[in-house]
Amino acid sequence: MIDAADQAFLEEAERRAAYPLRTYSWADYRKHLECMAAGREHRERLMIAANRVGKTQMAAYEWALHLTGQYDRYAPWWTGRRFTSPVRLWAAGDTGKTARDILQVALLGPHGQHGTGMIPGHLIERVTAKAGLPDAIESIYVKHESGGLSVVQLKSYDQRREAFQGTAQDGIWLDEEPPEDIYTECLLRTMTTDGLILLTFTPLMGLTPLVLSFLPGGRVE
Repeated sequence: MIDAADQAFLEEAERRAAYPLRTYSWADYRKHLECMAAGREHRERLMIAANRVGKTQMAAYEWALHLTGQYDRYAPWWTGRRFTSPVRLWAAGDTGKTARDILQVALLGPHGQHGTGMIPGHLIERVTAKAGLPDAIESIYVKHESGGLSVVQLKSYDQRREAFQGTAQDGIWLDEEPPEDIYTECLLRTMTTDGLILLTFTPLMGLTPLVLSFLPGGRVE
């Protein structure tokens, strides 16, 4: 028999799994809020910061909002870009394993616990597996507020530039600094949609041309 305390715990766990976006508050994270808000006016954004300060969580949070379209329900304070119809998004890391272990977990939750990440579990329609990498997901289909399905595909830079060719996208999240040729492809993929490009990384390679392109005047002041 389940006692009252255990039942309450299970109900709370179920509630959090269904509404994970509500468990996050960004009130004390001014820079994160500024980055999310900047999407309204700027097509390209870079959140450049130290490790373990919430860059990935911020991007996963924003992607979950775009995928569901439920800005007013989960983030009534939202002032960034809004999509009113289902979206096509990418989320990419430097390797297939990091995309699985970091981006996939942030969006879906750990393997066997899908629906406990940023995307509300009850809105996940289905997922498709990635060939050749155990427990890795290639595509996540999400119910959008307006009807229809949004989709986010997980990619990695070790797939090379060719994997980033082809279809137009509404948004591309690059977690870790990408090679120049892949970034160029991402710009092309979002050109006709006026889509978003969101980069989140610590500049481990120093002041590369990509980093400098986001700095005022292309230099450190």
